[in-house]
Order: sequence, then C-alpha cells, then structure tokens
Amino acid sequence: MVEVPQDWIKRSQDGEGEYFDRLVAAYQAPVYNLCLRMLGNPGEAEDATQESFWRAYRAIRRYNLGRPFGTWLLAIAAHHCIDLLRSRKTAPTSLEALQPQQELLDPSPGPELSAEAAERERALSAAMEKLDPEDRAALMMRYWYDMSYEEMSEALSLSTGAVKSRLHRARRTLADQWSTLPAKADPQRRKPHAAPAF
Repeated sequence: MVEVPQDWIKRSQDGEGEYFDRLVAAYQAPVYNLCLRMLGNPGEAEDATQESFWRAYRAIRRYNLGRPFGTWLLAIAAHHCIDLLRSRKTAPTSLEALQPQQELLDPSPGPELSAEAAERERALSAAMEKLDPEDRAALMMRYWYDMSYEEMSEALSLSTGAVKSRLHRARRTLADQWSTLPAKADPQRRKPHAAPAF
C-alpha cells in the first residue's frame, strides 16, 4: 500500500487543495483498481473513483491521523462500490478486472488452451457475481491488497470474526462453483487440487 507524508494529510485537513491533489495522485491507482475489481466496468470504476475521492475530500477533516490513510480511503471506495452493487440486481464482472495483472494469461496460448482459459474465466466471473458485495470486497482487500483482518475489519465496519466468516463463506462459494465445472472447463480437475487457492 502507498504511504504518503503525514504532512500532506495534515495540510489537506487545513484546506490546502494542492496537498489533497497530491493524495489523489498517490492513491489514484489503488482506488481505481479496487473499484474496477468490484464493479467490473472501466467507465463505472472511473466514476466510482472520482466519487470516492470527492467523499474523502469532504470528510478529510474528520480523518483520524492515527489510522492508516490508505485503509481509510479504500474503505470509502469499497463502501461506495458495495452500495452501487446493491442498487442493481446483477453485477457483471469480467475476470480481467478481478485478476491481478501478473496472473493474466499468456497472450499467445494455443487454441485449445485459449478455449479452456476462456471457460475458466467465465466460470470464475459467474461465481464472483453471486457473491454478496461485502464478501466480494473482503476477498479483494485480503487477496489483492493483502490487508490484515484488523484493517479489513476497520475498512468494512465489521468485527474481525465477521470478516473471517465472510472470507470463509466467499472462498467456499467460489470453490463450490468451481467444483461444478465440466472437466473440459477445468483440465486440472484430474489433479489432486482441482479448485484454485481462493
């Protein structure tokens, strides 16, 4: 997670706009990536990122300097995305938006591997769409941002036990969805560890 000088935050709280601009520049990518992975649509993610920073700007004077700024900011973005997801019946999400960049597929696989990979992508995307928005946010914070349970608890306004419960339920749901794939969609099914390590 990005770390910025405390002075930037203090001066932003004092109303010095140029320092808030510096905070936006420093945290633009993490906030956008969270919104993209939550919403699955680049245009919606851009709008949600702007709204998240606007909400942070309006609340900056109430920010507690003893709390990690990145966690506070991602919490604002996550709650906004959760509200957006709950306001619509379905939440289409592309796997490309959900996967960390380094895990994306090789750009030049053969036709058979491409078909298998596409099937796995569709299956994981469908499974993610079925998750409760807060469960999805918990997964993103834990596995894409490597947040501790305590940070997630603070960000999602849940107890640590509730966070662990949400993660367990989300992982189990994804594993159950994965186990129902036809063998052609999951060629690793024949191996001892069929489901991905969620």
